Amino acid sequence: MTAALPEFYQFRFSLDLACGGVLTNHVAPPNECESVWLLLFLCASRFLIANSLENNTASPARTAVTSRIPRESVASKGIASIGYSKRLHILEIEFVNGAVYRYLEAAPSVHREPMAADSKARYYDRNIKGNYPSVRVRPRVKQETN
Repeated sequence: MTAALPEFYQFRFSLDLACGGVLTNHVAPPNECESVWLLLFLCASRFLIANSLENNTASPARTAVTSRIPRESVASKGIASIGYSKRLHILEIEFVNGAVYRYLEAAPSVHREPMAADSKARYYDRNIKGNYPSVRVRPRVKQETN
């Protein structure tokens, strides 16, 4: 059946069969076939990139960030210490579970206000979390169950 079609239309027929598609009366010109392959390639590459970022398959030695921002211990049920780099405008928070996060593009007031707040964890939840780009410096420490 494909021999009756010109060569560039046979490509569309093969593409539909290879991808499990349903053949329609529409026969695509060559440029549309290239667009289909390009779209398929872009979708697959986006999926692979998102999947690798989600799984974070890089070794810990390559992704580790060394903190040189001094942190001050605070009295809080959720936050252990808070530090700030005036030069880099980075707020660094260590949580009681051992996790350390950096919040980028933070003004000096973003450091002063939680330090003065009655509830540092509540201030963090309402004003910092989700409002600044963040980078995980150290994951939380998993507690062993006995």
